[in-house]
Amino acid sequence: MKTRFSIPRGGLLLLALAGLPARGQEAPPAVPPVSPAPLAAAPSAAGAAATPVTLTLNAALRRAVDANPALGRARSQVAIAQAQTDLAFSSILPKISLTGSLIRNSLEAGFGSGKDRVIILARNDWNYRVNLTQPIYAGNRERRALEQSRLAVTSAQDSTLSAEQNLLLAVIADFLGVAQGEALIAVEQKNIALAKERREQAQNLFDAGESTRVDVLRAEADTKAVQRRLAEAQRERDQSESRLRVDLALDQPIRIASPSAVFPPLPPEAALLVEAEQQRPEVAAARLAVDTAALEIRKQRGALLPVVSATGAYIDQKSPFPADRYGQFALNLSVPIFDSGEVKARVAVAREQEHQAELQLAETRQGVREDVRRALVDLAAAEASLGFARDQLTASEAEHAQASDLYRAQETTALDLATAEASLADARRAVVTSQLDRDLAELRVWAAAGLLKKTVFEESAR
Repeated sequence: MKTRFSIPRGGLLLLALAGLPARGQEAPPAVPPVSPAPLAAAPSAAGAAATPVTLTLNAALRRAVDANPALGRARSQVAIAQAQTDLAFSSILPKISLTGSLIRNSLEAGFGSGKDRVIILARNDWNYRVNLTQPIYAGNRERRALEQSRLAVTSAQDSTLSAEQNLLLAVIADFLGVAQGEALIAVEQKNIALAKERREQAQNLFDAGESTRVDVLRAEADTKAVQRRLAEAQRERDQSESRLRVDLALDQPIRIASPSAVFPPLPPEAALLVEAEQQRPEVAAARLAVDTAALEIRKQRGALLPVVSATGAYIDQKSPFPADRYGQFALNLSVPIFDSGEVKARVAVAREQEHQAELQLAETRQGVREDVRRALVDLAAAEASLGFARDQLTASEAEHAQASDLYRAQETTALDLATAEASLADARRAVVTSQLDRDLAELRVWAAAGLLKKTVFEESAR
């Protein structure tokens, strides 16, 4: 037998209202779920041995120049180019070789008899030969090749300078990124303190029955949002530190000493443009390409000229015919008469390559000039943005101070205070990020002018 219960109309509404707290009365707090405590991991030997390294910007730059593997590979190219120059130089030096053989013939032949018999083909024979070869003249082609290989050494040195500048650019950017991350962490900690202060004010007003629970919950939500920002700032700082460790070839944690002024005042734009054309490795490489192409034309034309070489030899053999020991010397001459237009075609190709190199040089020069101009435009915009961010911070601080006083006096709402707090937090972040953008923009100006290495190390020496 089933018993059916019926609830009169409106009873559900009364039951629901009975479960709600009275106005001004705080609902009983919900018991948060208990999560198991994380197991404490035993510290690894690597973690225990990794002690932080404190670095200044100057120390970081010098370590990067000394220890970075990518820069080391670029420097090794100079040694390779120098070895290739030695190889080209060896082509005009004399060569000496030794050849010899042991011979078993099927028969022995000679003429004469008795003591006058002369063997011209011994059954068991041997001989050795010392050969000398010396190129004398080949249309100066070896000389042009040697000059090209020397230009290749200079080009490798310019590539090393470019790699050094790119490394310094990365080190300074990552170093400033770590500094910005630490500044953002400090900003978010200040923002957390503001959010907690507002939460306490809201809780006090709620306990006094002068505000609703919504203000407390909003303050708690804003606190969590700022804590999330703090975690993001910590992540960005750690990412910059990781990149900096790669630049410096370090496996230890890094602590930085906050950098002071990194660069001296910038020269005028005209001076920067001149320095860019003189100092940028790209322009130097383009000039070398033009010189190399001009040498290639002259080298290919040399194929029309005669080739003169000298050879000599000393022979020692068992057979006394025609003599058991003798020497020889020969002067060889080779004159090209008809090559079916091969040299002409090679010269035409070399001329077009020279024309391409000249166009590349003009394009590179214009490109580096525009790099400087764009970098200066970015710097001006970054400086203006930094100034606006600082003005915004001043106004936001005044707004927050006034909103906080009015909220304590219950002359404004918690929403107005939260808005002022968010505006202040954004202004603080904007100052930090705008300062980094300004420093990076100035860094790019020095790099665009090709003066980064010179300026950084001269400034640190002071």
